[in-house]
Amino acid sequence: MAQHKSQTEPRLNETKSSANSAPTGILRVGPAGWSYPDWAGYVYPSRRAKGFHEATYLAEFFDTIEINTSFYQPLRPDHAAQWIDRVAANPRFLFTTKLWQRFTHDIRSTTSGSAAADERAVRAGFDVLRAADKLGAVLLQFPFSFHRTTKSVAYVSAVLKRFADYPLAVEVRHASWDSPEMLDLLHTSGVSFCNIDQPIIGRSLAPSAQATSKVGYVRLHGRRYDTWFNDDAAIPAHERYNYLYSAEELEPWVTRVRKVTERARETFVVTNNHFQGKSVVNALQLISILKGSKVKVPDPLRRQYPQLEAIADAPPAEPLLFPLGKSYCREK
Repeated sequence: MAQHKSQTEPRLNETKSSANSAPTGILRVGPAGWSYPDWAGYVYPSRRAKGFHEATYLAEFFDTIEINTSFYQPLRPDHAAQWIDRVAANPRFLFTTKLWQRFTHDIRSTTSGSAAADERAVRAGFDVLRAADKLGAVLLQFPFSFHRTTKSVAYVSAVLKRFADYPLAVEVRHASWDSPEMLDLLHTSGVSFCNIDQPIIGRSLAPSAQATSKVGYVRLHGRRYDTWFNDDAAIPAHERYNYLYSAEELEPWVTRVRKVTERARETFVVTNNHFQGKSVVNALQLISILKGSKVKVPDPLRRQYPQLEAIADAPPAEPLLFPLGKSYCREK
């Protein structure tokens, strides 16, 4: 069961902004990834029509998705081309994508002779997206164990230069990176600071509302304090992201997103609390609040999370088995 705890207030130089002001820059909100077995019957129909593709389906509801597979291995150019076609019905749609973890989690390998070949492999897929004007940002996601030192700052600077021709965003999770020097580095490099929500444990980086480039970036990971740093093999990996934000927990992030959009030309908000489609629920809620309108809601999802009826812009395609307006969250 997901645990709820209050978050430490931001430290990274937030400024005041009206909670009711409309976002001024282009805003895209969407989930991280789309290929999750537990989304069947939650986000996606249990029975899928011939030719069904998850990205095509999600592009009906969102203007962005963060590609996860590129973190584990370089994005294949043929896959990138296929996914571009899959989302073509939504002209507003842009992908964001993660940089291969070899550049963020395995620093020793990128200082070896293989670095040039690794870079070419990464660029092959990214360049297909960029050539089609479908690449919104490339996220460099560093782990909590990556602390700010003279050596690590130099490494980040080198990676930023290596991939400087892409719209970059840097996610760090340790509070040692909470420094004016880090923000100055990103600003002078034209790179986005990724504002994150995560369980505040020890020296975890707190929430923020920074925009250090023309691209703004926000990622919400959930607040599973009990599983965030848990390495118990008996606990399924998905439990780390089994968390549904309440409306009250989203409110401060609505304010932060508005601050970011005031400073950035284009802002991406990505929900990563993916288990059983919770990221999709919270992404839809954020869109509804930030844009001040009701939204299209997937029918399977509204059956599992009836609180979505309050923001749905149309009745369900089929009668639901619960009374409309009843607010609860089904969790297993």
